[in-house]
This record gives sequence, structure tokens and C-alpha cells, in this order.
Amino acid sequence: MSLIAILGAVETGLLFGLVALGVFISFRILDFPDLTVDGSLPLGAATAATLIVAGIDPYLATLAAMAAGAAAGLVTALLNVRLGILHLLASILTMISLHSINLRVMGKPNQALLGEATVFSPFEGLGLPFYWLTPLCLLLLLALVVWLVNRFLTSEIGLGMRATGANPRMAAAQGISTGRMKMLGIALSNALVGLAGALFAQIQGGADITMGVGVIVVGLAAVILGEAVLSTRTILLAAIGCVIGSILYRLAVAFALNAGFLGLQAQDLKLITAVLVVIAMSLPGLRRRWHGRRSNR
Repeated sequence: MSLIAILGAVETGLLFGLVALGVFISFRILDFPDLTVDGSLPLGAATAATLIVAGIDPYLATLAAMAAGAAAGLVTALLNVRLGILHLLASILTMISLHSINLRVMGKPNQALLGEATVFSPFEGLGLPFYWLTPLCLLLLLALVVWLVNRFLTSEIGLGMRATGANPRMAAAQGISTGRMKMLGIALSNALVGLAGALFAQIQGGADITMGVGVIVVGLAAVILGEAVLSTRTILLAAIGCVIGSILYRLAVAFALNAGFLGLQAQDLKLITAVLVVIAMSLPGLRRRWHGRRSNR
């Protein structure tokens, strides 16, 4: 596998590290199975692409994409908290609705960004090749986001959110507004996914209505893989594990597609994804069994 292919896999892994962090907040912190991300990622991409083409500053367009993602997550949380709709069904309803909304935002199935300024444009004067520049920018952004997520989840509000996910009844008995915690957490989760969508569109040169298909599976696989390879004793380690898991996942996909002896092609991507998810979900159990056998000797 060439260096450019490896850097491309790392770049995509870092990008989807934002998705993994969002999935981590919804699935692991709040215990809320949220499928909204399949719609909020293309929503973020569509919002950013449409605004950039309209002449809006790319940084403002990216912030708007985050706000759009947060709004999508808030709708899911409101359906669950205020209307009493099951969380899984609420997220599916929002995800389905977002398909039509994304078409409305772009006015067509896709929006090209070729020749438009992006958030990476100011850094092009550094003289670095694009295949080095983008991963470095994403790495710095991920470091900042991981630090912010850790600071938030270890704050008083973050502890209330973690208590809500661990034991809602006990949290409510302690005076924590579990409904507001869910709304805040799901909005924050999808804001990160919206940010990933905005950056994805600017890196790939456009937004497409189908770019969110299967995102939840990729994000969950990254979270589980990160937990398998890195300790989750602290929130910081768990957040770092999400990013590492995302990178490892993309590298594994790139290796499988570039390994000629396997005979895999681009159309086998979904099969590769399914196999990697099965492996990622099996690793924690296999590791516990292995440690159990060692302790019994």
C-alpha cells in the first residue's frame, strides 16, 4: 500500500473520529441508540456546501453546519423526551425526514465545491502537499475536540449527563433534569457529526445526498475497536480511543481493498465493513475469555 493511500486512510479515519466521538456521547454516555447521524452528516455537508457556494465564509458555513446537526439531534431528543417516542424510533423518524430536508437545502442530490475556498485554503500557503496538509489540520482539530469533550464530560453538567446515562432514575432523584441532559447530549453528538459532514464535503469537493448511508455502523465500529485496543478508565482515554479506533478501522479497510491476494474490490466495501464490525464487537469478549483462562491457570 502506497504512502498516499495510507495518508488518505488516516485522513478519513481522523474525519470519522468526529463521528465516533458523537456516537460515543450518545451510545456510551447517554445509552441512547441514535441513528440520526446517518442524516445529520449529509445535513452538515449540504449546509456547508450550499452556504460556501452562496459566498458565505467557509468558517461561518462550518459553524452553521454544526448548528444544523445540533438541531437535528435536538429534534430526535424532543421526540423522545417530550412526546414519549422510543429513542430508536425517534432517531429513525428524524433520519428519514432529513433525507428530504437535505434535498431541500441543496435543491438537488449533490452540490459541487470545485474551485471554492474552504477552511483549509488559508493553510495552503504553508507549502505542504495536500495529502499531508489535510491530515495535519484534522489531527490538530481532533486534539482540540478531544480536550473539549473531556473537559465538558468531567464538568458538573457533564457528570449530570453521565449520571443520566448510567441510571436515569437515580439521577432524577438527585435533582438532575434527565430530559434536558438527553437533549443537550444528543444535540452535542450530532453537532460533532455535522462538523464531520462539513469538513468531509470540503475535503472531497462536494456534498451528496447518499454520503450518510451506514455512518452509524462506522462510528459504532470505531468506538468498539477503540475500547478493545485502549483502556477506558477515564473519559480522556475513551475519547482518544474513539479516534484511534476510527483510524484503525479505515486503515483496515484500505489494506483489505489494496491487498491483491484477497481479491476484494470497491463493491465489497459493505462486506468488509460488516466483517470489521463483527471483529471489533468480538474483541472485548475474546480478550475477557483469554484473561479468564490465564487467571485460572
